[in-house]
Formats: sequence, C-alpha cells, structure tokens
Amino acid sequence: MGKKVTVIGAGNVGSSIAFLLAIKNVATEVVIIDINEEKAMGEAMDIRQGMPLCDTPVSIYAGSYADAKDSDVVIITSGVPRKPGQTRIDLAQTNVNVIKSIAPSIVPYAPNAFYLLVSNPVDILTYVFQKVSGIPEERIMGSGTLLDTARLRARIAEYLNVSQKNIHAYVLGEHGDSSFIPWSVAQVSTIPLSDYKELIHYKNQNFMELDYDEVEKYMRTSGSKIISRKGATYYAIAISVCEICESLFGSVDAVTTVSTMMHPEYAMEDVCLIIPPLVRPKGVAGKTTPNLPAEEEAKLLNSANALKKVIAELDI
Repeated sequence: MGKKVTVIGAGNVGSSIAFLLAIKNVATEVVIIDINEEKAMGEAMDIRQGMPLCDTPVSIYAGSYADAKDSDVVIITSGVPRKPGQTRIDLAQTNVNVIKSIAPSIVPYAPNAFYLLVSNPVDILTYVFQKVSGIPEERIMGSGTLLDTARLRARIAEYLNVSQKNIHAYVLGEHGDSSFIPWSVAQVSTIPLSDYKELIHYKNQNFMELDYDEVEKYMRTSGSKIISRKGATYYAIAISVCEICESLFGSVDAVTTVSTMMHPEYAMEDVCLIIPPLVRPKGVAGKTTPNLPAEEEAKLLNSANALKKVIAELDI
C-alpha cells in the first residue's frame, strides 16, 4: 500500500522532513511544494539522487498543489522562521496569513489527507487551519510539544543514567512560553519520578540529585540556544515530524504530544493545545486526560487563555 506525503515548504525544516521521510522509508512517495519552485526542485533532486543507495528507494519530486492529489498526509512548514530573540507569538499574524493562502490552494487537491502543521506559532496555526480549511478536525494536528517532550526526557535520562525510553514525562499546554511540565504524572518506568531516589536502587553506583528547575530551563532554552548558534532548528523537528507520520501510518493507536482542538477537556474548548491525543491512521481518536493537581490544571488553563488572547487579536 502506498504512503504519499506532501511537504509544503522547501526551507530547512521542510527539506529536512522530506529527506528523513525518504531515507527512513516512512513514505513511498514524497512531493515537495514551494513558492520558490527552483528551490523545491533542487531539494528533491538532491534527495532523489541518493535513493539508489537506499534499501527501498522512494519516489520524491517537486510539484505544484495539483501534484498533492491523493496524498495521505500533508505537512505544512511554510512561514517566516523565528529570529533570535523573537517569540513564537510575534510571528502570529504573518504566518496566519500564509496559512490562509495555503488552505484554499491545497485542500481541493487533497480533501481526504491528514494535515500536520509545523510552522510556528504552531498551536495558533493549527487552530486557524481548522477554521479556514473545512477539513474535519480529527484530521488536523500541530507538531505540538513532541520535540520539547523529547528534550525533557533526554535531560531527565542524563540525570538518572537510564534509557530515554524508560522516561515517561510530558510537556503540556502551548508550544511556547506558557507550556509546563506536569511533574505529578512523570515516571521512570513504573516509578513516579518524585519517588525515584527512594525506589530505584543501584548497586555500587550513585546518581545526581534531580534538579527540576535546571531540567525545565534546559527544555525551554534548547531551541533558542540552537538558533543563536546556527540560525535555525530543523533536524530534531524533522525527526519528530517523521515520528508523527509513523504513528499515522501505524497499525495501533499512539499517544503523542501533538496539538489538537479542545472539546471541552479541563473546561477548555475552541483552542488548540497539547493534551496527548490518541493518534491512529484515520486521525485523532480521542485524548488522554490525566488527573492533574489543581496547580497544574491552573497552568493548563493559563496556557489556553494565553493562546485565546492572541487569537482574539488576529485577523482570521
């Protein structure tokens, strides 16, 4: 069975996603679309010329919106990238206008596709795409805090000297300044993170005391540090997007920290943010709603209200 993915945007993020989709064999056909047609053609050619050296060559080419016909997944990365010192919210209206121009161009050719928004501010753009596209909301999601969650788990794993796969912790709320870590549900394997020191017994080995504030600071500042050093982030987000696509093409439900519409979990609705949903090939099947203590639920509501405040000021 074919797995066709269209990537809109041939910048660093879009081209990195297309590259990984091809070499990881996540898709069997990849279309790259960009307003700069020459750039899209160059990226597609560069990846395609390496395909004979891969175990399973993938058809990858540059095209127009019409070439997105029968796509299973459409990934939207177009927009103005975040500059050093600039918040994601500062980008809002400019990239909202980009999404408003893309939606009527792509939807007629791929009305049955699953749409994944990657451009920032991703929660707001996911919301806007739902409002302007006419695509059912169960087939729309944003890349959310999957990368933030990966950074969080990686840092905790370093402290505890265990595999990242054994860390079960999440970043919820907005993909941005009002996001938060619900420490109450964080676990190491079967053990609550708050109890790790008492319940994990090493033989002849000591491990560092977990510094919660440092872990959160690491999660929050990693992106800006990368941007200040190399100008942009794209490899890690490409890996996370491929992870989402693998969930969409998988055979079982997956729980992942992507952005979806609230209806009305935790007394929130008509806003897109991150409460881990159940993702399956046909789209979003439901959400996981952990029992959060009052202070963490307040942080979640604060994140929703912060996004709603920005949305209210936008021309949608």
